[in-house]
Amino acid sequence: MSGGGGSPSNTEWRFNQTLRNVQGMLKGRSFPGKVLLTRRSEPLSPPDYSPRFESEHDEDERKEGSQEGEGQASGNSFDSASSKKSNLLSTSSSNSLPDAQGLVSGARATDSARIAKFTTELSRTAVILDKLRELSWSGVPPYMRPNVWRLLLGYAPPNKDRREGVLTRKRLEYVECVSQYYDIPDSERSDEEITMLRQIAVDCPRTVPDVTFFQNPQIQKSLERILYTWAIRHPASGYVQGINDLVTPFLVVFLSEHLEGNMDTWSVDNLSAQDISNIEADCYWCLSKFLDGMQDHYTFAQPGIQRLVFRLKELVRRIDEPVSKHIEEQGLEFLQFAFRWFNCLLIREVPFHLVTRLWDTYLAEGDYLPDFLVYISASFLLTWSDKLQKLDFQEMVMFLQHLPTRTWAHHELEMVLSRAYMWHTMFKSSPSHLAS
Repeated sequence: MSGGGGSPSNTEWRFNQTLRNVQGMLKGRSFPGKVLLTRRSEPLSPPDYSPRFESEHDEDERKEGSQEGEGQASGNSFDSASSKKSNLLSTSSSNSLPDAQGLVSGARATDSARIAKFTTELSRTAVILDKLRELSWSGVPPYMRPNVWRLLLGYAPPNKDRREGVLTRKRLEYVECVSQYYDIPDSERSDEEITMLRQIAVDCPRTVPDVTFFQNPQIQKSLERILYTWAIRHPASGYVQGINDLVTPFLVVFLSEHLEGNMDTWSVDNLSAQDISNIEADCYWCLSKFLDGMQDHYTFAQPGIQRLVFRLKELVRRIDEPVSKHIEEQGLEFLQFAFRWFNCLLIREVPFHLVTRLWDTYLAEGDYLPDFLVYISASFLLTWSDKLQKLDFQEMVMFLQHLPTRTWAHHELEMVLSRAYMWHTMFKSSPSHLAS
């Protein structure tokens, strides 16, 4: 099997084939994330909805989506490719992609319905996190992201009555940590701490260099405070280059609560000192929660990342033997390109405007993210399966260091996620080939 079910290089064909494979493989109410996803033992037939993206539909919606020509009723206004997936799955007799105009119409048609589902979940006295994960896997409405991310990470409690009090307490605790560890003279730091702070100060200006907003001195100072405080309080790993990238999605999302419009027009001058302190605190605690499940990714020698790179190599061999064989014959080691992918969680590989959408899926996966990252990375790599097989060692190194993703939109990202989901479902019940 090669790169989503066939060797033709046409991208649309691969996307179409991938979704038809998903259609023929899954049945029943499947939920995002390994916790609730089950593999059926009975003969499989095409489902009436898209498993990751539309499992939250009620009976009426699913019946409507199963009617011929009603595929436009399924979709996601935030991700046009989700709409394509739903259309294909709900119109099982069609083997061609719907037209672009129909996709846009379908996405708009479910915009208010999808927002209503998020609103219902968030308005509960106690949020049901499994339901929130289910909804969030295929994308969170941007203005809801701050609250949803805090909940998914366990930073904000599900109980609405406790939420404000907990956030206030944690934000004060962060201020105390900054005062204790950061706002002190170098004479009170150890040599190791001084070296670490200097390295952070060097890395902050390098963080997302193609996004002007992150070059703002005040934003870089916030990033420095967050990273140094986190490193001091996590001595097992300390600061590791790459963690600076992981703060950026949180910064953008929590800043969006206070700044309107496009990030290119944001000005931190519009923020009060209290706003900045709260934003930093939320970033700090969310980063801490996020990295709790992957501590050995950033400890000495980063064994967790090395383990994921090994599993990626094995998975690519299983999915696409020709490209795996070519990479091996050319002497290219997966560590040479995939280490950065796992270290920075693909932030440096995709346009920054897609990162928060990608992280919706990351956070929805929860504790199972490291496992799913292997499948996302395989899907990402095999986007260029045919191209890679035509390159020699040096050409592959250059290509993988400068991937042609600058013009990517949500469509391309959803292709990567849909293939990852398909392969995860195919191989998760026979993991012996991925044993580390």
